[in-house]
Amino acid sequence: MIVALVATIGGLLFGYDTGVINGALRPMATELGLTPLTEGVVTSSLLFGAAVGAFLGGRMSDAIGRRRTILALAITFLCGTVICVLAPAFGVMVVGRVVLGIAVGGASTVVPVYLAELAPFETRGSLAGRNEVMIAVGALAAFAVNAVIGNVWGHIDGIWRFMLAVCAIPAIALFFGMLRMPESPRWLVEKGRRSEALEVLCTVRSRERAVAELAQVESAASTDSRREVASLRAVLGNKWLRRILIVGIGVAVFQQLTGINTIVYYGQVVLIEAGFDESAALIANVVPGLIGVIGSIVSLYLMDRVNRRTMFITGYLLITLWHLLIGIASLVLPVGSGARPYVILVLVVLFVGSMQTFLNVATWVILSEIFPLHMRGLSIGIAVFCMWIANALLGLLFPTVVEGIGLTGSFFMLAAFNLVAAVFMLKLLPETRGRTLESIEEDVSTGEIYAVPEPRR
Repeated sequence: MIVALVATIGGLLFGYDTGVINGALRPMATELGLTPLTEGVVTSSLLFGAAVGAFLGGRMSDAIGRRRTILALAITFLCGTVICVLAPAFGVMVVGRVVLGIAVGGASTVVPVYLAELAPFETRGSLAGRNEVMIAVGALAAFAVNAVIGNVWGHIDGIWRFMLAVCAIPAIALFFGMLRMPESPRWLVEKGRRSEALEVLCTVRSRERAVAELAQVESAASTDSRREVASLRAVLGNKWLRRILIVGIGVAVFQQLTGINTIVYYGQVVLIEAGFDESAALIANVVPGLIGVIGSIVSLYLMDRVNRRTMFITGYLLITLWHLLIGIASLVLPVGSGARPYVILVLVVLFVGSMQTFLNVATWVILSEIFPLHMRGLSIGIAVFCMWIANALLGLLFPTVVEGIGLTGSFFMLAAFNLVAAVFMLKLLPETRGRTLESIEEDVSTGEIYAVPEPRR
């Protein structure tokens, strides 16, 4: 599906911009004179910007449409890249990273919703999940580009600027690609543009099915308008809408508390702590990135075949196990042991593989489908805002935590977070596989979704 390919370039930018700091930070710190504190600020400034972008992106996409919002985000990606590449000092770099963060956060909110609203219900999981595959591809690309540039041209002053500059290429591709893409038919219906919505649906469905689906969307939109629920106050005042918002926030925040982005941002640092030298760590860093892409592809296959709840609960239990084993390995294998770096690398790879296979794709799919249309932009914006705040705090504090309690304590702490997450999913997460967005919306709004039996495999 060409629409999915083009829109998910936003996911690739998301992955590259968040992952590129992994290898660029050390040479950047040397040239710009960064301290450990300012390194944390440079890393986390993108994440705090992403929190703002996530919230604004959801509201903006409700106001001007999913397509126009993605176009605006492409321009923002390009502007942020230029500022970072040309940054002469710490302050300008932080500004550029915040601009990039706004684009990353907006893309993380809008692209999954855009794909979910265009996809047929029976393949919605795999189509909406392609965005997460592209995020993983973007992170892998960042690790690979960093490894090549760092090992071949690492002696050149300002080499980190070349690592960052690569991001301009997909930003330009996203802008020109989206110029030819259709608007979300569900957003068009919400705005009363029925004929345009039918025209879009007919380009991706048979006409008979497009007409039937349009009738469903119109019925749901009509019900939404009678509810007159659009503000945060109205959502919080409704028992069932408040509950699904809490579920969405929990899904988003717990995804960050897996610690996956500690590997994305500080993977080289973790591997050096494990015992690799700097150059070897930069190369070894590519392995988790590659496994992440493979895991995401496997997850696409599973999304329309395995229940969402099964994916989440299995994923969090596996990650709890890998975190415990990483902590134990760093405790029992002494620094300087020949086995220590490789054992920890294998366990990190298993963690990343489990994360990408069971959780990362599933998280973005569930966030794109659990919220009713009339609160979708607002609610996914709030959930992803909370996700990015958790991400930013973890990115800011992780170096300090590792310094304070070591690799062992850090991963034991993450294991505890993930055990709590598994219990949360078991108790609160509803099942959505194999259902139309409109049927999910109806049952969310009445609370029936928590009583409906899970679809059979």
